[in-house]
Amino acid sequence: MDVVSDAIAVVRVGRPSSDRLRAYGSWCTRVEAHGGAAFHVVLEGACWLLPDGGDPLLLRAGDAVLLPQGTGHVLSASRVDPATAAAAVPLDRWLERRSAGVPARHEDDGTGTEMLCGKYRLDHSRTHPLLAELPEVVHLPNRVGEETELRSAIGLLGRELHFGRPGSCLAVPSLLDLLLVYMIRAWSAEGGAGTWSAVLDDPVTAAALRALHSDPAAPWTNDALAARAGVSRPTLARRFTALVGRPPMAYLTWWRLTLAATRLRDTDEPLAAVARQVGYATPYALSHAFAREFGTTPGRFREAARAR
Repeated sequence: MDVVSDAIAVVRVGRPSSDRLRAYGSWCTRVEAHGGAAFHVVLEGACWLLPDGGDPLLLRAGDAVLLPQGTGHVLSASRVDPATAAAAVPLDRWLERRSAGVPARHEDDGTGTEMLCGKYRLDHSRTHPLLAELPEVVHLPNRVGEETELRSAIGLLGRELHFGRPGSCLAVPSLLDLLLVYMIRAWSAEGGAGTWSAVLDDPVTAAALRALHSDPAAPWTNDALAARAGVSRPTLARRFTALVGRPPMAYLTWWRLTLAATRLRDTDEPLAAVARQVGYATPYALSHAFAREFGTTPGRFREAARAR
């Protein structure tokens, strides 16, 4: 696994959802704040997005926008201010009305906006620092000849939702996962990734991270990791700590415990099996480190995760 894939995998929970929406004339709908991430892709026409506490943003055909922190926001046919946005119809109610056959329109002037709207369920309690750098709104404007993978994924997803061919129940969630990867990749390519853009561009630090993520349970030492990166131990320690913000072995400990938390949340594997998979010799050793990191025992953590 590479760092970006791992960072997404540990926060993703369950299956993403999406709808293909079409609205006409004057319309205004609200997406409430939630614990995951929201996205919108304008397929036709244009609309305005007003994030809570932010500035309005015009979205044109082909634009994609990701709200990775689940920020509440309003979508509307025309630019709105916070006072006007207070009257927006909640998106869930808007969808219910559409399902009941009530048109999502007020003044049908013949101009329409067609969008893909969806949500990812994310567990923000263990967000990787790479994803923590994402701003509340990631706007990816449509530019001819750029981000071809993202545009291809948008096109495939739109067709699957429109035609509903056999197998679409499997195709759509997979395409939504792919869309998330491509949106984060496009944001990173545009220089938005801040510190972690430099981390992944540094050959020494990137090599060390690839080694740790490819086999986190291995008995890594600073010497072994430096040899994998092709530098001396002091050089690795200096560059890794300066870019990542913690020494290599401290990062490895954090990552192992993050993986353990994910296994406890998503599987019924016994603690001994989880410990072996993340590099701890005994369940007791994992429990001690886990309690120090998360302030609770693995068993209580699992119970709380299942109760949510």
